[in-house]
Amino acid sequence: MTVLASIPSPSQGVWEIGPFPLRAYALCIIAGIVLASVIVEKRWVARGGIPGEALDIAVWAVPFGIVGGRVYHVITTPEPYFGEGGDPIRAFAIWEGGLGIWGAIALGGVGAWIACRRRGIPLPVYADALAPGLLVAQAVGRLGNWFNQELYGRPTTLPWALEIDQQHRVAGYLDAATYHPTFLYELLWNLAAAAVVVWADRHFRLGHGRAFALYVALYCLGRGWIEMLRIDTAEYFFGLRLNVFTSVVVGLLAVAYLVALRGRPREVLTRAADAAAAEASAEPAGAVPSPGTVTTVAAGGDGDADHPAAGAPDTPSGRPADRAPD
Repeated sequence: MTVLASIPSPSQGVWEIGPFPLRAYALCIIAGIVLASVIVEKRWVARGGIPGEALDIAVWAVPFGIVGGRVYHVITTPEPYFGEGGDPIRAFAIWEGGLGIWGAIALGGVGAWIACRRRGIPLPVYADALAPGLLVAQAVGRLGNWFNQELYGRPTTLPWALEIDQQHRVAGYLDAATYHPTFLYELLWNLAAAAVVVWADRHFRLGHGRAFALYVALYCLGRGWIEMLRIDTAEYFFGLRLNVFTSVVVGLLAVAYLVALRGRPREVLTRAADAAAAEASAEPAGAVPSPGTVTTVAAGGDGDADHPAAGAPDTPSGRPADRAPD
């Protein structure tokens, strides 16, 4: 069959600027982090958070996430590092590509939890603000795989097939010239999932980590079928590529969480209002609101999740109000 069209791969992914290499993969990761930071900051402030607070949490979450992502990748793809002819030192070469999203979320969550705990912020509230930004960051990061000519799928002659240079082809598929552009499939899926999360968050006033759970469920659904197209080296578990197995398990857990917390009222942050009140009452400059800055409002309706009702009562303990009836 004749290929009618195809997507060319970049001729290079590294540019030498004097003695310093400028790597497209790293630039894509950084661009994704910047976009996610802008999105979460906007959503956090709209929810009643203090400007700059979400970025302070990201300062903890991002380094933890990068380390976690790399550790997960090395554990689940050990052959290039510890297999025959492997180089263990390359396990530290993050710039060559290889960040596992599950490890990034797990350890990044630890970093975010530490930062939230220091500021008296419930982690699920921050996670809900972060969810669509995280999907956008993952979408942009997939462009790095395109520059590296890696993580593509099985050979295909579809009009949108991806051209891969000979030196980047996987053993056993050296005679094929074009492959499924799985980086593009995941990029588009993530952007669509981000739009769904924003819509659902606004329409159903999701709270208590449900927006984040929806992100996880949607991402797992897409990652599962996209992963099954890939031909790169992978570990297998119960006959499935490990990432497919993980997507199934984590996705089901996310759906179970959504069902278990259905009907919960949406939290409303009053941190910014508390800070303004403190300033108005001539409290010392730089005073930080107490941890008791989260309350809840009734869920449901078509209200804008980024513009919660003002003046919702706080609880004496500072914890969310009791759960509304399902």
